[in-house]
Amino acid sequence: MTMTATQTSTSTLTGEMFLGATRVRGSHGTVRGVDPRTGAELEPAYGLGGTDDVARAAELADAAFATYRRTSPSERAAFLETAADNVEALGETLVAQVQLETGIVEPRVRGELGRTVGQLRRFAALVREGSWVGARVEPALPDRKPLPRPDLRQRKIPLGPVAVFGASNFPLAFSVAGGDTASALAAGCPVVVKAHSAHPGTSELVAGALAAAVAAHDLPEGVFSMVYGDGRGVGTALVTDPRIRAVGFTGSRSGGLALVAAAAGRPVPIPVYAEMSSINPVFLLPGALATGPEALAAAYVDSLTVGVGQLCTNPGLVFGVRGPDLDAFLAAVAARLADSPALPMLNPGIHASYVEGVASTGALDGVATVGSGKQDESLAAGGQAHVFTAALGDFAAEPAMQEENFGSSSLVVQVDDAEELAGVAERLEGQLTATVHAVESDHAAAAGLLDVLETKVGRVLFNGWPTGVDVGSAMVHGGPFPATSDGRSTSVGTLAIERFVRPVAYQDVPPALLPAEVDVDNSLGLWRLVDGEPGRG
Repeated sequence: MTMTATQTSTSTLTGEMFLGATRVRGSHGTVRGVDPRTGAELEPAYGLGGTDDVARAAELADAAFATYRRTSPSERAAFLETAADNVEALGETLVAQVQLETGIVEPRVRGELGRTVGQLRRFAALVREGSWVGARVEPALPDRKPLPRPDLRQRKIPLGPVAVFGASNFPLAFSVAGGDTASALAAGCPVVVKAHSAHPGTSELVAGALAAAVAAHDLPEGVFSMVYGDGRGVGTALVTDPRIRAVGFTGSRSGGLALVAAAAGRPVPIPVYAEMSSINPVFLLPGALATGPEALAAAYVDSLTVGVGQLCTNPGLVFGVRGPDLDAFLAAVAARLADSPALPMLNPGIHASYVEGVASTGALDGVATVGSGKQDESLAAGGQAHVFTAALGDFAAEPAMQEENFGSSSLVVQVDDAEELAGVAERLEGQLTATVHAVESDHAAAAGLLDVLETKVGRVLFNGWPTGVDVGSAMVHGGPFPATSDGRSTSVGTLAIERFVRPVAYQDVPPALLPAEVDVDNSLGLWRLVDGEPGRG
């Protein structure tokens, strides 16, 4: 059966997954959400799916693809808008459930809810506007010498069913109806979501909203399914099912690489767009540091601790030139940290890994503690912030200092001269972001640094902080490996649709058989490249 948003509440959570329009209770074990504030297990228990459930979801998605990919722009956009309306209508019920399962503070939950429905609506607008299909037209030139040119037309078409893995740290914006799902559905691809086990109730609520939108628009039921399951077994089964044609993933490096390997090992390999790990280096150039070390320190700690540090753009690494200004910065960081409250981390597993990572970093040769945040023993998974420091020589000699520790932990590396920074940047792994703080006197050094950083990251910021990712047409949330498995794409913003489409050329196809996007009369009124010139021809 399908459920409308108004029918769904915390009192009616069923513990079931969605195989198309059918609610099914998995029979391969159970999982419960956990309140990270208290450690209490939550009801109901969710039945885990198995390979049979994955196969059924993929079968339904495959059956739906032929019809769904041919929906008109207006039909597909209307469906996405209804999905947004349904998720938004969950309102207080959804906000409360997210808090219960993740401990995320209410203002951030509401902001993430707004981002989630905003993404769906932005993709609806993109679908209507049509530029994403990349229509190109080169009419026949029968008299061209030495050879005639055939009639050539090109557009992008959807790949097919997409597997999406819900993220732990964004239970809405990178989960069941998040950016991967929104961009795949916008492209014309049915979606099978593997829900994250840390927020199963949130996932059920949102899945109900999407299933209701599918039914309301009389679309094939396989346009959307959602399964629960153990991480490796169900995840591998989903990625290796021959009917799945692409994968969207946000999570750990080990999890992402396992999916990449599974997808590459298929008889017909498929793309995996995995966002994995990033420490998002920040470079404090001397002029900027001299103008206000205390203000920089306050903004740094605020960025480090937002979301208890459980953001993929968390500033986990800072470089600065040793001297009185950096000393003042570190002293201000310590003071600011001392007032930073402990807040619940997303789940006990993440908390345990974070505590272990903090201990490992503190034990490394050459590492000293700058300061720590407050503790709160009343919290079952309380996140305490930590900042460490090390000299460049020790940092360069110890690869572990470049490893991500998911939480409010960061390392400040002290260099002897600003001229060293470009060389340091050259040796960094691929990242989602890099940030440069510079004033006009720093611009010469900043220019050389920027030249390096653009080869290392997906987004370069000046005089800001990386936490906070605007969802728009110009945003890039991706980066070279290991930040992502494919640095040519983004998982945020409308460019994300490019991951789930491919180009097709049509040569001398009879006009009556041409797709609307490249037909002779431009019946959709798209901007197209005609003989290399943009226009509505």
